[in-house]
Amino acid sequence: MLPADVANRQACRNAIYNGACKLTLPMKDLWLAVYIVDAVLVFFIIPFAMFYYEGDQDKSVGKRIKSALLWVVTTAIVCALLLGILYGLVGKVDFTVRHLSSATTNFPSTWEFSSGQPCIGGSGARACSAYTANASSEKTWTMRTTFPEYVVALATIVGSVLFSIFGGVGIASLPLGLIASFIRRPKAVITRSQYIKEATELGKKARELKKAADALHQEERNGSKGRKWRKNVKAVEKVAGAMMLGLRLVFITIHPMKWGATLMNSFLFNVALILLCSISVIQFCSTAFGYYAQATAAQEIFGHTLQSLRGIKYLYKYNVFQIAFVVLAGLTFVYYVAFGWRRKKPSGRFQLSS
Repeated sequence: MLPADVANRQACRNAIYNGACKLTLPMKDLWLAVYIVDAVLVFFIIPFAMFYYEGDQDKSVGKRIKSALLWVVTTAIVCALLLGILYGLVGKVDFTVRHLSSATTNFPSTWEFSSGQPCIGGSGARACSAYTANASSEKTWTMRTTFPEYVVALATIVGSVLFSIFGGVGIASLPLGLIASFIRRPKAVITRSQYIKEATELGKKARELKKAADALHQEERNGSKGRKWRKNVKAVEKVAGAMMLGLRLVFITIHPMKWGATLMNSFLFNVALILLCSISVIQFCSTAFGYYAQATAAQEIFGHTLQSLRGIKYLYKYNVFQIAFVVLAGLTFVYYVAFGWRRKKPSGRFQLSS
């Protein structure tokens, strides 16, 4: 939509009549509508689908839908309360403006003003020239922002955090990973001895896995759930604990995408992340390509309003997310060069507790 916004601005830049810009697309309304839909998908629709898929498969479809709706309604109430409180307390924008004023007089018969005397009523009477006005003429103009713009701003904050993490890591790891993949690419022809070695190891692991599965089936069939069974259950509990921990720490894999082995919830979770990051990507582009996006609706939303919003304007004033992006990219580059090029060895034998 950013190129469309730029083209929309160009359409009325050289208009020959005053109402030409009214015939173009209402890009600001379109931006807000798109990002409100984005927020609804991320915080309501996708969580509903995830809760539905994670529901007990033994329950009926109606009960699973009811349970998912209950969780989504609870989430909606919490989000509504949080947004309402924040919007009521700090949902304002503070614009720094220069206060200028001038007296009035009859229209003169001769023009007596100059760059040194631009104001009516004497040089010290009032400040009507921004060029000669002193620093004390700067004032703060406060006004309340609209609720849709505030929702987009908060979604942009969340997206900027994710974009700084994933974008910073990805911009360094993607080219390095592609280079490493090219270096480690499979050879067109392998020797007979290499083929026999790989096939032997693969067959050995398959036999071990089948043996372990048969042992579990036999143990469950006999109803023997003694010490070995409890140890295996504890091992499963530790795996579950590690998965729960992974949902709370940034540097542990969250819903990984694997070829041919990705669950529906993982797809939904990653779609939500991409949708959140898309908001901050537009903000990043409108800032990085400021000359290209000047006077557009995107720059109005993500530039003037977002950078003047009370409470969060300092995050953009001091480029916190851009600095985090560069720092994470640098750390990822150093880590990948130091450790990422090493080929991971396959794990050891698969066996149950004895």
